[in-house]
Amino acid sequence: MVSTTTKSAYTDEQTAVWIRGLVSLAWADGHFDTKEQAMISALLNKDFTAEEKVNAMEPISADELAKVLGSDRDLAENFLRTAVMVALADEDYSISEDKMLQQYCQALKLKPDALNVLRTTFQTIADAQPADGIESFPTSGLTPPTIDADQVDVLHPVRDWLDRMDVQDPKIARLMCKMIPAQCPFERDITLFGRKIVHIPPLCKLNPLYDQLVGLRFRALSYLADDCKEDISEYV
Repeated sequence: MVSTTTKSAYTDEQTAVWIRGLVSLAWADGHFDTKEQAMISALLNKDFTAEEKVNAMEPISADELAKVLGSDRDLAENFLRTAVMVALADEDYSISEDKMLQQYCQALKLKPDALNVLRTTFQTIADAQPADGIESFPTSGLTPPTIDADQVDVLHPVRDWLDRMDVQDPKIARLMCKMIPAQCPFERDITLFGRKIVHIPPLCKLNPLYDQLVGLRFRALSYLADDCKEDISEYV
């Protein structure tokens, strides 16, 4: 149970629209499978009525989202940070996700430099890779072999921007705990803009934004445990 002394920084309407925006982004690349839908649906059961839960699973346009979240710049930017995290969490940053994030930015009247850095870096990686080949991360580096190790700090603005995400709502915190993996995924391939380009071994630290994902999840867990006095065992 959430402590009665804990008050969300957001209204119920803002939280509902926030979650709809994230669900819409998860749908964007066509990989929002039945397991993911069931996970989010079960999570929404904790906080929403049956009607609200159905509405929360419905896609939302960028303009609709901006009508509710766009009046508060800090709120809008925190939403955008979580949206970027959702796009990165499955290691598949697609063109459709990138397009939707740009629509969100335009509707919310935000122009974060970090998002431009992220897109430019990923596009550079994708363009540099053979169309039909899969390159492997070197076991001693943090970046794909097409980018010099000295250039890893190119993503510093992205890391800094994501690290400034505040967790101020229990519903959003629970969603982050569910959508960001609790453990390092096993060996897998990474696709960027629809092209399978990189194979990474089961060493999560090779992902230069892994710390930001883990950090957000930890802040969400800490908020639920310390501020909301919730039992977080189901997320650990």
